[in-house]
Amino acid sequence: MATRGYRLTATLAFLLVAGTTAAGWQGGRPPGRVASRTAAPSLAAQEAGRVGAVPAPSPSPRATPDVVAALRPALGPRARSSCPTAASACVDLSDHLSWLQSDGRISYGPVRMESGPPGTPHATPRGTFHVQWKAGANYISTQYHVPIPYAVFFAPGGIAFHGGSLSTLSHGCVHLDIGSARYYHDHLPIGAEVVVF
Repeated sequence: MATRGYRLTATLAFLLVAGTTAAGWQGGRPPGRVASRTAAPSLAAQEAGRVGAVPAPSPSPRATPDVVAALRPALGPRARSSCPTAASACVDLSDHLSWLQSDGRISYGPVRMESGPPGTPHATPRGTFHVQWKAGANYISTQYHVPIPYAVFFAPGGIAFHGGSLSTLSHGCVHLDIGSARYYHDHLPIGAEVVVF
C-alpha cells in the first residue's frame, strides 16, 4: 500500500511540474506579467509605415537566433549601413541596439542594450575594437565589485558586453539581457571585430 501511495504522489508531482512548465510558468510571476521588452513589428507593418510595439518576454539564458528574431526591435537603414561588413558585433549607441553579424548578414539580434552616459567619463567609447578576453557567468568586476555575467571584453578600460540592467546606464560597458549576453559570450571568438558607433 505504501508503494502505491508513493507512486501516486510521485506521478502527481510529475504532472504538476510538467503542467506548469508546459503552461509557461514564469518563476512565480503571474501569467501575463512578462519582462518589459518589445518585439519588432512585422515586415508588412514596417513597409506600410505602421510601426507599433508588441510586448514580448525576455529570451531565456539559452536564447537562440530564431527566438530572438521574434522579439527583436527594428533596425533602421542608418544603423545597418553604419556597421562595416567585417565587424562581428555592432553597437548603435543612439538607438540602444546591438547585433551580431557574419559577412554583413545579421546572425543574432538586433537586441536592446544600455551603454554608458554620453559626454561623461563613463561614456561607452566609439570606434573599432577586437574581443580581447571573456569571463564566465559568475565573474565579478574588479573595479566596481558587481556581477558582470558572460563578460566579453573588447575595449581598453575594461569595456565589455555583459548581462546587466537595460534601464540603468552602465559605467561604459554594453549591458545586454542575460540571454543575449550569454549568446554573445558563446559566439564571439577572441579577436572578433566590434564596431561601436
